[in-house]
Amino acid sequence: MYIAMNRFRVPPENEQEFRDRWLGREVHLRTVPGFVSFQFLQGPRQEDHILYASHTVWESQEAFIGWTQSEQFRIAHATAGSRKPLMSGPPVFEGFEVLQNIEN
Repeated sequence: MYIAMNRFRVPPENEQEFRDRWLGREVHLRTVPGFVSFQFLQGPRQEDHILYASHTVWESQEAFIGWTQSEQFRIAHATAGSRKPLMSGPPVFEGFEVLQNIEN
């Protein structure tokens, strides 16, 4: 199992637009082989930003790489560079190989 995360620092004045953009988007992940689950997370609020994260679980790192090279990925990110930037800097990517998974 592989977890792919992106962290976003969002200035308070952009928070609602950022949330609306994420929550209102068309989701293409379900059509990609190896996709397990996705979570959109809100973290701590600081004076100058609110921390958000996208958390995606994949069957393997290879499945995640397949997503990044897929037509669905290109469609999902097609307008990313042409929209008003809503974050303080670029997202910070973190990828994790799952060494232990305990479920209820």
